[in-house]
Amino acid sequence: MPEIHQTDAEVSAHVESLKSATIRIRTCIATREHQPDTALLRVVEDRDNPGVILPDPNRRMQGRGAWLTPSIAALDLAEQRRAFGRALRVSTKVDTGHVRTYLAGTAAGPDIYKED
Repeated sequence: MPEIHQTDAEVSAHVESLKSATIRIRTCIATREHQPDTALLRVVEDRDNPGVILPDPNRRMQGRGAWLTPSIAALDLAEQRRAFGRALRVSTKVDTGHVRTYLAGTAAGPDIYKED
């Protein structure tokens, strides 16, 4: 059996490539299903308007986030279960209108927000 010799730099490069390929598993607040974060929509509370929930498709907004299966049915279920308040630690009534508008828009096709 041949031996494999690797330099420290090769090992470090391999470790870094594995880190970037890590799949983060998150739980949908509505369905409680575990999925890769790329399959879920991150939502956050608007810092300037307490109780207003915003979609964060790029997963870059500051603040505590929650993960939602990107469908109107999952949004309805999360609202019914009052999951947004618990997941985001919001004590006021939540407004999910922005998330609903985003989900309705993305259902029309993947390029709806693409600039021409």
